[in-house]
Amino acid sequence: MVKDIYPSRVNSKPEIMERKDPVVHDSKAAENGPLSKEQVNFYEENGYIMLEKFFDNEDLELLKDELQSTMKAHEDKDGPDVIKEPNSNEIRSIFEVHKDGDFFERLSRNERLVKVVEQILGSKVYINQSRINFKPGFKGKEFYWHSDFETWHVEDGMPRMRALSCSIVLTDNYEYNGPLMLVPGSQNWYVSTAGETPEDNYKSSLQKQEVGVPDEGSMEWLVEQAGGRIDRATGPAGSVLLFDCNTMHGSAGNISPYPRSNVFFVYNSIENKLVEPFSDKAPRPEFLANRENIQPITPVADLKPTAQKK
Repeated sequence: MVKDIYPSRVNSKPEIMERKDPVVHDSKAAENGPLSKEQVNFYEENGYIMLEKFFDNEDLELLKDELQSTMKAHEDKDGPDVIKEPNSNEIRSIFEVHKDGDFFERLSRNERLVKVVEQILGSKVYINQSRINFKPGFKGKEFYWHSDFETWHVEDGMPRMRALSCSIVLTDNYEYNGPLMLVPGSQNWYVSTAGETPEDNYKSSLQKQEVGVPDEGSMEWLVEQAGGRIDRATGPAGSVLLFDCNTMHGSAGNISPYPRSNVFFVYNSIENKLVEPFSDKAPRPEFLANRENIQPITPVADLKPTAQKK
C-alpha cells in the first residue's frame, strides 16, 4: 500500500503543510526543453506560466471550428461526461475529448506542447483527464477556489505532485469574462481540508464543488504569503496556460456578454500513475481519471490529419 503523505478530509480542522515534491522535476530543466531558464524559473516560483499566442492563426481557426462543432454535437446530449450548468441546460464541461480519435486527440499529443510538459515534469507523460470548459456570456457560473491535486489524490489516488494542467485558450480571456485566477506561490503549500468525502461526490462536485475546498482562513493565509497577489490568466485565443497540480485557483462567474472557453489537458508523469484512492471510496469513473491502457504519449507534429495536409 502506498503511504499517504498528503492526507486530507480526515480531520475536523484544516491544516496547511509544506509540499514534499519539487515543482520542476528536472534539476536541469532549463537545458532540456523549449522553455527558457527565465520561463522555467517563473513557473517554479509562481506555479503557472502563460505562453501567449502559442498556436498561430491557422491552428487557431481549426481550434475555433472544432470548439463550435463539439458544442453543437453535445448540446442535446445527456451523460455523465457532459456537465450542465446548475439550473439550466447550458453546457459547463465536456470530458474525455482527448479520446475522440480526431482533432482533440491530436491536440493533446501536439509535439511542441508535450515537450514543454515533459521539460517541467521531467519524464514521459500521459493524459490523466481532459475536458472543454464553457463559460457562456451572462450565465457562466464560478469555479470556487481549489487545488486540483487535493481531489486527484483523495478521490483518484494520484500519489505525488507530478502533474500539471494545460489550459488552451479558445476564446479571448479578458479581465471581465471570468478568467482563471491563481494564487502565486500556493503550489508550495498543501491545504489538508476538513470533513470527509461523500459517496459519488463527483456527481455534484462537477457542477459546484463543496467538499475538498479550502476554508477562508487558509485562503487568506495563502494570499498573504503571495504578498496579497491574486493573478488573472488573461490572454488572446491561442495562448496556453500551464499550472501546477497544487496551485490554488478558481474563477468568478461571467456576467459579461463574452463567452470564455478553454480546453484542458491534465498531463501526469508516467512515473506517477494512479493507485487506489486515498480514501475509503471507490475510484471516480474513467472519464475523470484515466487508469486503462496507460502509455506514454507519442507526440505528433501537426494538428491536421494527414489527408488534409498540403
